[in-house]
Amino acid sequence: MEKKPFITLEQAQRIIEDVPTPFHIYDEKGIRENARRVNKAFAWNKGFKEYFAVKATPNPYLLQILKEEGCGVDCSSYTELLMSEACGFKGDDIMFSSNDTPVEDMQKACELGAQINLDDLTMVDFLDRVASVPETICCRFNPGGLFSLGNDIMDNPGDAKYGMTEEQMIQAYKQLMAKGAKHFGIHSFLASNTVTNEYYPMLAGILFRLAVRLKEATGAHISFINLSGGVGIDYRPEQPCNDIMAIGEGVRRQFEEILVPAGMGDIAIYTEMGRFMLGPYGHLVTTVLHEKHIQKEYIGVDACAANLMRPAMYGSYHHITVLGKEGAPCDHKYDVTGGLCENNDKFAVDRMLPKIDIGDILVIHDTGAHGFSMGYNYNGKLRSAEVLLKEDGTHQLIRRAETPEDYFATFDFTPFFKDTFKK
Repeated sequence: MEKKPFITLEQAQRIIEDVPTPFHIYDEKGIRENARRVNKAFAWNKGFKEYFAVKATPNPYLLQILKEEGCGVDCSSYTELLMSEACGFKGDDIMFSSNDTPVEDMQKACELGAQINLDDLTMVDFLDRVASVPETICCRFNPGGLFSLGNDIMDNPGDAKYGMTEEQMIQAYKQLMAKGAKHFGIHSFLASNTVTNEYYPMLAGILFRLAVRLKEATGAHISFINLSGGVGIDYRPEQPCNDIMAIGEGVRRQFEEILVPAGMGDIAIYTEMGRFMLGPYGHLVTTVLHEKHIQKEYIGVDACAANLMRPAMYGSYHHITVLGKEGAPCDHKYDVTGGLCENNDKFAVDRMLPKIDIGDILVIHDTGAHGFSMGYNYNGKLRSAEVLLKEDGTHQLIRRAETPEDYFATFDFTPFFKDTFKK
């Protein structure tokens, strides 16, 4: 199955007249349609809400689109809380899931009335000391061990720094109840980027059975269960894609089998997806600058790992389309590289692509989540612009590219800054 970009060569050329490459571009139509599919998949649950993981793509224009589609936000830091506040999120629209939490972050979350998700038993006293214990509070669960589906090991929760043991969850609930908490949530994240419809239902079963045990052990009223993220996307063309309707139905069956008989059918289901919500609806658009012919054939582009870290950091696959050559045979083997002084600055290794010429425009797929947000400034590289492809086919700049002035701005208290930018 071939991956098709959501922009054409002609569209890219028009946008480049306004916004030079490299830039990340997002598909408003695709984002909205996907958000509606998610809401439909879980419409059977009266209290359902998707809390988009801001860390995946922290841009207020995109957050506003998701807000209009009924989503909340999941924040993990002070600045993510500030951005969400600026977009009009407040109260129950915000989940605050943090670890090793600074005082000002926790206080800001409480000020906004966010739903607090405590990562550790010691955070109960910390919250009580720096703010106050709200009536509704959530705790994060870590079951330990390996998480597997059938014979496939999906991830290793026992090696993860997040969450509490079941015994600690019981202690946390009891301590929180003594401090005035009346309603409780459960949160857990067991595996990342799963491309299987079975992950969420299996996780739901684990958390639903935990909820029954916690209620029996503490008498606490559990009002919501947050399945967190982990629902992945098909980065490779040959991968199957997740069916969110089948996933929602699988969770519903677990709900009916476990929670309803236990008299807990009023529990709201939350999700906290970043990659699934936005990943496929973003491209990194970059222009070919150079070609190099040594032991291998190299294509050098104006983007680099500072714009998209995943291939360099994880060896991750991102599909590449040469715009205008979609129908050409992929009969040339290339490494597609950026200009960092790091040999792993490669978007593709030994990738079969059409013949590429200097000036060609490449689309690097599936960068809508954990793309721009993981950028950095190594080698003095500047973060790119972000562009929104609107539903009517027009485009809008939603973040300008950084300039050298931005790079030096934190030296604004020194003479170097003034001397560098004298006009």
